[in-house]
Amino acid sequence: APAAEGVPPALLPDPVVCPEGSTQGPGVLPPQSPQSSFCSFSASWNTSEEVTNSQEEEDTGSLKTSTDNESLPRDPLDEGVADLVHFMILKYRLKEPITKAEMLKVVVEKYKEQFPVIFKKASKCLEVISGIDVKEVDPTTHSYVLVNSLDLTHDEMLSDNQSMPKNGLLIIILGVIFIEGNCAPEEDIWDFLNMMGVYAGREHFIYGEPRKLITTDWVQENYLEYRQVLNSHPPRYEFLWGPRAHAETSKMKVLEFLAKIKGTDPISFSCWYEEALRDEEGRAQARTDSVDNTATTFIAQHWSAASSAPTEE
Repeated sequence: APAAEGVPPALLPDPVVCPEGSTQGPGVLPPQSPQSSFCSFSASWNTSEEVTNSQEEEDTGSLKTSTDNESLPRDPLDEGVADLVHFMILKYRLKEPITKAEMLKVVVEKYKEQFPVIFKKASKCLEVISGIDVKEVDPTTHSYVLVNSLDLTHDEMLSDNQSMPKNGLLIIILGVIFIEGNCAPEEDIWDFLNMMGVYAGREHFIYGEPRKLITTDWVQENYLEYRQVLNSHPPRYEFLWGPRAHAETSKMKVLEFLAKIKGTDPISFSCWYEEALRDEEGRAQARTDSVDNTATTFIAQHWSAASSAPTEE
C-alpha cells in the first residue's frame, strides 16, 4: 500500500479492520459499514504499539500494513461500539450526563457481558473522532460526563444540534500537516484519512462528504489553507494551517492530542516536540510583548491627558 510520505510509523494507526475481514488500505474503497470500520481504526490506535525514538524508523514514513489479511478478522463487537458512540454523541449534544445503566440498554443482549470492552473502545473512538473525553463523575452510579478536550470553537458554532462534532478529525489533519513540515501534500492527507475509513466523494456517517468538509468548509472557516503547489502541472494541492488554527490551538496541543490517543507522551516524538516547545516560547514572548505594548500605550495616554489638563491658579 502507498505510504503517507513523511508521516512516521510511531504516529500511524494499525490497519483498519473491515466488516468483511479484509484489511483496508489507502485508495481502496471501503465496504458499506463505515461505523464499524472507523471504530475499529479508533480502538486499534492504542497503547499496544510502542513508540520509537529511532530517527531511522521515523524517516521511513511507511505505513504499518499487514502481510496476512486473514489474520485480521472483524471484531464482532464493532457494531456495539458504533451504536454506543452514536448514543454518547447524542448525550453530548443534549449536554446530559450518561450512566452505565443507559449505555447497557444500547448494547444488544448477547454482548452485555462484553460491555467493559465495548465501553473502552467507544470512549477511544469518541476521543479520536470528536476530541471528546468521557469522565466519570460518580463511581457509585457509574455516571459520566462528556467534555470537549479541545479548544477549537468550530463545533460550538454549529447551528444543527443533530450534527456530530468533528474536532478530532481537524486536529488529526493539523497534526499531519505539522509533522510533515507544516505543509502537507493533499495526496498524503488522503492516504492517511483512507486508513480511518474516510474517503473523498463518499459520504461518511460522521463527517458527511469529507472533500467538501476539508477543502471548502474548514478553508472558509480559516482552519486550513488549501493552495495549489507552485508550478505544478497538472495542478497539485497542499494544506497548511489557517490563521484560525494558529489562534485557537498550537503545535504543542496538537502533539499532546496525538500522543494521548496513542497512549504515550509528547516528548516521545523528539524532533516535533522540540519544534512545539519553540513555538510555545514564541507564543509566550508574543503575549508578553502585547501586554507590554498595551501597558505602555495606556500610561502614555493617561500621562498625556494629565499633562494637558488645566491647572488651578
